[in-house]
Amino acid sequence: MNIRAVIAEDDFRVAAIHEKFLSNFKEIEVVGKALNGKETIELLKEQNPNLLLLDVYMPDQLGTELLPIIRKQFPDVDIIMITAATDKEMLSKALHYGVEQYLIKPVKMEMFHQTIEEYLQKSELLESKQEIDQDFVNRLFNRSTSHNHARESTLPKGIDEITLVKVTEVLRSSSSGLSAEQVSEQIGASRTTARRYLEYLITVKECKAEVVYGVVGRPERRYYKI
Repeated sequence: MNIRAVIAEDDFRVAAIHEKFLSNFKEIEVVGKALNGKETIELLKEQNPNLLLLDVYMPDQLGTELLPIIRKQFPDVDIIMITAATDKEMLSKALHYGVEQYLIKPVKMEMFHQTIEEYLQKSELLESKQEIDQDFVNRLFNRSTSHNHARESTLPKGIDEITLVKVTEVLRSSSSGLSAEQVSEQIGASRTTARRYLEYLITVKECKAEVVYGVVGRPERRYYKI
Protein backbone atom coordinates (compact mmCIF):
# COMPACT_ATOMS: atom_id res chain seq x y z
CA MET A 1 0.00 0.00 0.00
CA ASN A 2 1.38 3.40 -1.01
CA ILE A 3 -0.35 6.56 0.22
CA ARG A 4 0.62 9.81 -1.48
CA ALA A 5 0.11 12.74 0.89
CA VAL A 6 0.00 16.53 0.57
CA ILE A 7 0.36 18.87 3.56
CA ALA A 8 -1.49 22.22 3.42
CA GLU A 9 -0.15 24.36 6.29
CA ASP A 10 0.74 28.06 6.25
CA ASP A 11 3.46 27.68 8.91
CA PHE A 12 6.40 26.00 7.18
CA ARG A 13 7.83 24.89 10.53
CA VAL A 14 4.64 23.05 11.44
CA ALA A 15 4.48 21.57 7.92
CA ALA A 16 8.04 20.26 8.37
CA ILE A 17 7.07 18.64 11.67
CA HIS A 18 4.09 16.93 10.05
CA GLU A 19 6.26 15.74 7.18
CA LYS A 20 8.87 14.33 9.55
CA PHE A 21 6.19 12.55 11.54
CA LEU A 22 4.63 11.00 8.43
CA SER A 23 8.07 9.72 7.41
CA ASN A 24 7.73 7.19 10.27
CA PHE A 25 5.07 5.42 8.20
CA LYS A 26 6.63 3.63 5.27
CA GLU A 27 3.22 3.39 3.61
CA ILE A 28 3.06 7.18 3.26
CA GLU A 29 5.03 9.40 0.87
CA VAL A 30 4.73 13.18 1.21
CA VAL A 31 4.61 14.47 -2.37
CA GLY A 32 4.17 18.17 -1.66
CA LYS A 33 3.55 20.98 0.84
CA ALA A 34 1.36 24.03 0.28
CA LEU A 35 1.45 27.31 2.23
CA ASN A 36 -1.94 28.62 1.08
CA GLY A 37 -5.20 27.67 -0.59
CA LYS A 38 -4.03 28.39 -4.15
CA GLU A 39 -0.96 26.20 -3.77
CA THR A 40 -3.12 23.47 -2.24
CA ILE A 41 -5.37 23.25 -5.30
CA GLU A 42 -2.36 23.35 -7.63
CA LEU A 43 -0.66 20.53 -5.74
CA LEU A 44 -3.80 18.42 -5.80
CA LYS A 45 -3.95 18.84 -9.59
CA GLU A 46 -0.26 18.05 -10.07
CA GLN A 47 0.17 15.17 -7.62
CA ASN A 48 -3.28 13.54 -7.38
CA PRO A 49 -2.65 12.45 -3.77
CA ASN A 50 -4.62 9.98 -1.69
CA LEU A 51 -4.43 12.03 1.50
CA LEU A 52 -4.53 15.74 2.33
CA LEU A 53 -3.60 17.19 5.72
CA LEU A 54 -5.50 20.47 5.62
CA ASP A 55 -5.20 23.51 7.88
CA VAL A 56 -8.14 25.93 8.28
CA TYR A 57 -6.44 29.29 8.74
CA MET A 58 -4.42 30.03 5.62
CA PRO A 59 -3.53 33.51 4.32
CA ASP A 60 -5.69 33.57 1.20
CA GLN A 61 -8.58 31.21 1.94
CA LEU A 62 -9.98 29.17 4.80
CA GLY A 63 -9.46 25.45 4.54
CA THR A 64 -13.17 24.97 5.13
CA GLU A 65 -13.86 27.16 2.09
CA LEU A 66 -11.67 24.84 0.05
CA LEU A 67 -13.67 21.77 1.02
CA PRO A 68 -16.49 22.11 -1.57
CA ILE A 69 -13.91 22.88 -4.28
CA ILE A 70 -11.82 19.85 -3.32
CA ARG A 71 -14.82 17.55 -3.16
CA LYS A 72 -15.96 18.68 -6.62
CA GLN A 73 -12.57 18.49 -8.34
CA PHE A 74 -10.88 15.74 -6.31
CA PRO A 75 -13.66 13.54 -4.90
CA ASP A 76 -11.35 10.63 -4.07
CA VAL A 77 -8.84 12.45 -1.85
CA ASP A 78 -9.10 11.72 1.88
CA ILE A 79 -8.86 14.75 4.17
CA ILE A 80 -7.59 15.07 7.72
CA MET A 81 -7.99 18.58 9.11
CA ILE A 82 -5.36 19.82 11.57
CA THR A 83 -6.22 23.25 12.86
CA ALA A 84 -6.48 25.68 15.74
CA ALA A 85 -10.08 26.42 14.73
CA THR A 86 -12.57 25.56 17.49
CA ASP A 87 -15.61 27.08 15.79
CA LYS A 88 -18.46 24.56 15.82
CA GLU A 89 -19.65 25.67 12.37
CA MET A 90 -16.26 24.81 10.90
CA LEU A 91 -16.40 21.37 12.46
CA SER A 92 -19.93 20.85 11.10
CA LYS A 93 -18.79 21.87 7.62
CA ALA A 94 -15.81 19.53 7.82
CA LEU A 95 -18.09 16.64 8.78
CA HIS A 96 -20.52 17.56 5.98
CA TYR A 97 -17.72 17.20 3.43
CA GLY A 98 -16.58 13.87 4.80
CA VAL A 99 -13.25 14.60 6.46
CA GLU A 100 -11.55 11.56 8.00
CA GLN A 101 -10.62 13.31 11.23
CA TYR A 102 -10.55 16.79 12.77
CA LEU A 103 -7.52 17.45 14.99
CA ILE A 104 -7.29 20.60 17.09
CA LYS A 105 -3.89 22.20 17.64
CA PRO A 106 -1.73 21.73 19.53
CA VAL A 107 -1.98 18.09 18.52
CA LYS A 108 -0.36 15.56 20.81
CA MET A 109 1.91 13.15 18.95
CA GLU A 110 0.02 10.20 20.44
CA MET A 111 -3.23 11.48 18.94
CA PHE A 112 -1.55 12.19 15.60
CA HIS A 113 -0.07 8.70 15.54
CA GLN A 114 -3.39 7.06 16.42
CA THR A 115 -5.20 9.04 13.71
CA ILE A 116 -2.73 7.99 11.00
CA GLU A 117 -2.78 4.38 12.22
CA GLU A 118 -6.58 4.27 12.03
CA TYR A 119 -6.52 5.86 8.59
CA LEU A 120 -4.02 3.28 7.31
CA GLN A 121 -6.04 0.43 8.80
CA LYS A 122 -9.19 1.72 7.10
CA SER A 123 -7.35 2.06 3.77
CA GLU A 124 -5.99 -1.46 4.12
CA LEU A 125 -9.44 -2.82 4.88
CA LEU A 126 -10.87 -1.19 1.76
CA GLU A 127 -8.11 -2.74 -0.37
CA SER A 128 -8.46 -6.19 1.18
CA LYS A 129 -11.95 -7.17 0.08
CA GLN A 130 -13.99 -6.95 -3.12
CA GLU A 131 -17.29 -8.09 -1.65
CA ILE A 132 -18.61 -6.64 1.59
CA ASP A 133 -20.86 -7.84 4.38
CA GLN A 134 -22.12 -6.24 7.59
CA ASP A 135 -19.16 -7.48 9.61
CA PHE A 136 -16.80 -5.79 7.14
CA VAL A 137 -18.78 -2.55 7.36
CA ASN A 138 -18.74 -2.72 11.15
CA ARG A 139 -14.96 -3.03 11.14
CA LEU A 140 -14.66 -0.16 8.68
CA PHE A 141 -16.73 2.12 10.89
CA ASN A 142 -15.17 0.81 14.11
CA ARG A 143 -18.41 -0.80 15.23
CA SER A 144 -18.41 -4.08 17.12
CA THR A 145 -20.97 -6.81 16.46
CA SER A 146 -22.21 -9.02 19.28
CA HIS A 147 -19.97 -11.77 17.87
CA ASN A 148 -16.69 -9.89 18.21
CA HIS A 149 -17.55 -7.27 20.84
CA ALA A 150 -16.24 -9.26 23.81
CA ARG A 151 -12.80 -9.83 22.35
CA GLU A 152 -12.37 -6.33 20.90
CA SER A 153 -13.43 -4.68 24.16
CA THR A 154 -10.56 -6.42 25.97
CA LEU A 155 -7.91 -5.06 23.61
CA PRO A 156 -6.03 -1.99 24.87
CA LYS A 157 -6.11 1.33 23.06
CA GLY A 158 -3.90 1.29 19.97
CA ILE A 159 -4.26 -2.48 19.39
CA ASP A 160 -6.51 -3.44 16.49
CA GLU A 161 -7.75 -7.03 16.19
CA ILE A 162 -7.09 -7.28 12.43
CA THR A 163 -3.48 -6.13 12.73
CA LEU A 164 -2.99 -8.31 15.80
CA VAL A 165 -4.05 -11.39 13.86
CA LYS A 166 -1.63 -10.47 11.06
CA VAL A 167 1.29 -10.11 13.45
CA THR A 168 0.43 -13.41 15.13
CA GLU A 169 0.28 -15.25 11.80
CA VAL A 170 3.60 -13.78 10.66
CA LEU A 171 5.29 -14.94 13.88
CA ARG A 172 3.72 -18.38 13.61
CA SER A 173 5.17 -18.83 10.11
CA SER A 174 8.75 -18.30 11.33
CA SER A 175 10.59 -20.85 13.46
CA SER A 176 13.75 -18.75 13.74
CA GLY A 177 12.11 -15.63 15.12
CA LEU A 178 11.68 -12.20 13.56
CA SER A 179 12.81 -8.67 14.34
CA ALA A 180 10.29 -5.83 14.60
CA GLU A 181 11.55 -4.52 11.25
CA GLN A 182 10.96 -7.88 9.54
CA VAL A 183 7.46 -8.08 10.99
CA SER A 184 6.70 -4.52 9.87
CA GLU A 185 7.73 -5.39 6.29
CA GLN A 186 5.49 -8.45 6.21
CA ILE A 187 2.39 -6.78 7.62
CA GLY A 188 2.90 -3.52 5.70
CA ALA A 189 3.09 -1.23 8.73
CA SER A 190 5.68 0.94 10.44
CA ARG A 191 8.35 -0.60 12.67
CA THR A 192 6.92 1.35 15.61
CA THR A 193 3.52 -0.24 15.03
CA ALA A 194 4.99 -3.73 14.68
CA ARG A 195 6.96 -3.35 17.90
CA ARG A 196 3.86 -2.18 19.79
CA TYR A 197 1.93 -5.27 18.75
CA LEU A 198 4.86 -7.58 19.47
CA GLU A 199 5.32 -6.17 22.96
CA TYR A 200 1.58 -6.54 23.56
CA LEU A 201 1.79 -10.22 22.58
CA ILE A 202 4.55 -10.63 25.16
CA THR A 203 2.32 -9.17 27.89
CA VAL A 204 -0.44 -11.69 27.09
CA LYS A 205 2.16 -14.52 26.92
CA GLU A 206 1.60 -15.35 23.25
CA CYS A 207 5.09 -14.31 22.25
CA LYS A 208 8.60 -14.17 23.70
CA ALA A 209 11.66 -12.09 22.85
CA GLU A 210 15.38 -12.82 22.90
CA VAL A 211 18.39 -10.63 22.26
CA VAL A 212 20.67 -12.07 19.58
CA TYR A 213 23.93 -10.73 18.17
CA GLY A 214 24.67 -10.35 14.46
CA VAL A 215 27.95 -10.85 12.66
CA VAL A 216 29.21 -7.41 13.73
CA GLY A 217 28.11 -7.93 17.31
CA ARG A 218 25.13 -5.58 17.13
CA PRO A 219 22.32 -6.75 19.47
CA GLU A 220 18.89 -7.35 17.96
CA ARG A 221 15.61 -8.17 19.66
CA ARG A 222 13.91 -11.13 18.00
CA TYR A 223 10.38 -12.30 18.65
CA TYR A 224 9.07 -15.86 18.71
CA LYS A 225 5.53 -17.22 18.83
CA ILE A 226 4.86 -19.28 21.94
